[in-house]
This record gives sequence, structure tokens and C-alpha cells, in this order.
Amino acid sequence: MEGYKRWVRRNREYVNSLESLANGLTWLLPERFSSSEIGPEAVTAILGVITAINEHIIDTAPSQIHTGHPEPSTFPYSLCISALKDLETLVEVVAQHYYGDTKKWNFIAATEAIKFSVRLAMFRNSGYKMLLQGGENPNSEKTSEVSFSQSRPGDFRKPGFYSGPGSFRNSFGQNGWNLEGRALSALSRFGENARMVSDPAWLRRVQQQNSIMESIAPKAEKSTLSSILSEKGVHGSLYLMGEILFIARPLIYVLFIRKYGTRSWTPWFLSLAMDVVGVGIFSQVMLSGWGSRDHKFQYTTAEKDELKRRKVLWALYLMRDPFFSKYTRERLDKAEKLLEPVPLFGALTAKVIELIVGAQTRYTYMSGS
Repeated sequence: MEGYKRWVRRNREYVNSLESLANGLTWLLPERFSSSEIGPEAVTAILGVITAINEHIIDTAPSQIHTGHPEPSTFPYSLCISALKDLETLVEVVAQHYYGDTKKWNFIAATEAIKFSVRLAMFRNSGYKMLLQGGENPNSEKTSEVSFSQSRPGDFRKPGFYSGPGSFRNSFGQNGWNLEGRALSALSRFGENARMVSDPAWLRRVQQQNSIMESIAPKAEKSTLSSILSEKGVHGSLYLMGEILFIARPLIYVLFIRKYGTRSWTPWFLSLAMDVVGVGIFSQVMLSGWGSRDHKFQYTTAEKDELKRRKVLWALYLMRDPFFSKYTRERLDKAEKLLEPVPLFGALTAKVIELIVGAQTRYTYMSGS
């Protein structure tokens, strides 16, 4: 195992490029959205888990210069969440195939309950920091700048963007869109990672020096529940409420679908309300003029990007039943009929709509969790 870790860390750019290309090619497998989808989904899930393991190996690579005492080993929460997200579609497909459309929600609810437990434990273990990409990206000081800190001279990177060779997600993160995100961006990331292979030696030395400086920097003490409530007061309570709403929303949504069915508006409206209220709480905490500066939360750049990502995910409500069946599907059918006589564009539109309708039938593709 140690030999495999060393090989992955030495060839990280090639490994990432091959994984991205392989994940994209899985969408060309036959019977993608038919009743016999178990095989293709199993291949996709295995590739996804391998990708998550490789990313974890690279992200946990030891620094070349060690200072102080090594950190105690902790549970790989990010790896666990990534693996669960890669396996959940396979669980849904297998459950639907063997138990039907109604009983499959029992298995989906069990999967969401596991994810809820892992995310809640990660939230507590991180010192109650905001979960990035649903917990797939660790929220650490070394990956983001504090929003109220001064900009460093000569730093022209976009906020929240990390350009190191081991970085596999941008500030919004395609992984937040589940498997379809990696599929849609596979080819573009293949080119990007291939370009990183040609990085000059001086740039690699600068990146190595930056990682050394990050290891020397003192680590902030983890916050506790009592310290947040006592130091931040009302802001702390609202912050905790907003993040717990985000963590619990997928599980509550599935439980209400299990009770009322996909045609009911109750789960749809409840889930949307939890999303809107959660993000609204974070905005209120950041913009409110209550209290002194010490009692306010100062979000990092990565956390601000995470709030933007959560708002973007609201678009998925257009693809969830009953809204999709009642409104979105009708608009798609009209667009298909309108463009059908147009050469090339008509066939292309029909294929895109076929993929959209096929993906919409899977909860895990449209869950945003």
C-alpha cells in the first residue's frame, strides 16, 4: 500500500488526467438510463471511489520538511463522504431494480442517514467550520484566505482558487454536482491537468516553499460548541442553525418523499425552504450590524464561495418532481418540437433532452447533496 501511495504522489498529474478521462467515458457506456443500468453504474462507482482514494492520498502527502510534533491521525471524513456520494447512485439503481420504485426510498434514506452522521461528526471535529462541497473538501486555513486579511502583493489569483498540482476541484467544485459534474467537466480538466505537467521547475520550487511555510505557521485552536455560543452569542447560534439545516436537509427531504411520494409538493417546498432559510441565516450573520466585531463571523474566501455554490444548487429544484413533471418537462418538449426541423441542431437538442430526462429520474443526480 505504501508503494502505491508513493507512486500516486509522484505521478499525481497523470493519475488525475486519466481518472477524469475515464469518468467522462463512462457516460458513453450503453444502457445508461435503462432498467439494466447496474453494470455501468457499478463501473462508475468503482472509478469514483478509486478517484476519491487517490485524491485523499495526495491531499495527505507528508511535507518534505517537518516541524514540531506530527498531527495525530484522524478519521478520513472527506474520503468517506466522497465514497458515499460515489456509491449512492449504485445503491439507488440496485434498490430500484430489486425492490421497486417505492421501497428504494428506504435504501436512499439509509444512505442519507449515514452521510448525515458523517457530516455532523466532521462538523464537530473541525471545530464547527462550514462544510465545503458537502464535506468533500476539508475547511482548513491553509486552503483559503481570511476575508478580512490584507491581500498579499503580487497575488493575482481569483478568490478561492487553488492552483497547486494536487488540487482536483475549483472554487465551486464539480464534485458538488455528484457524478454528472465530473462527467461534464472531464475533458476540460484533462487538458488543464495535462498543461500542469509542463509547469517550469521554478514554479514547483515556489509551490514547495509555500507548503513548507504553511507547515511552519501555527494552527488555530479548534472552536467548541460552548465557546461559539459564549463568544459569538446570537450570531453563533444562528451560524450553527444554518449549517445544521444544510446538513440535515437531504435526509429530511428523502424521509418526506418516502412518506408523501415524489408527486407531492410537501417535500419539494420543505426542502427549498430549508435551503433558503439556511443560506439566509449565513447572509444575516455576515451582514448584520449586531454586536462588536469580535461577536461577528468573518467568512473565509472559500466559505463565501461555498455559499455561492449552495445558491447555484437551487437550480436543481427545476429538475425535481413535481416541478419537473408539471413545468420543466413541458418547456423541454416545446423546445424539442421547435428545433426538430432544424438540421443538426434538432438532433443535438433531442439527445440533450434525452440525457436530461434520463438523469432526472435518478434522485442522486438531482439531490445536490
